Amino acid sequence: MRRARFALVATGLLFSGVPAHAQTYDPSYPVCMQIYGPVGYFDCRYTSLEQCRFLAVGRSASCTVNPYFPQKRSKAPRRPKQAD
Repeated sequence: MRRARFALVATGLLFSGVPAHAQTYDPSYPVCMQIYGPVGYFDCRYTSLEQCRFLAVGRSASCTVNPYFPQKRSKAPRRPKQAD
């Protein structure tokens, strides 16, 4: 009985030491839907908040801006060169 208990505890400790994989956002799309439930997850395949909200109606979900989507930087307007 002691060996069985020891084996069970050792197996539990072995599996609890395995690192978990963190869920990441997909950087390809600017908007993600967070789905709630027993197994919650992020679904990042939406191009706008309106599109995401339309598809989230009736679901236990919310839409958020993807923090890992690379934002386009606006370039400063160039001044024309002045003639001497």
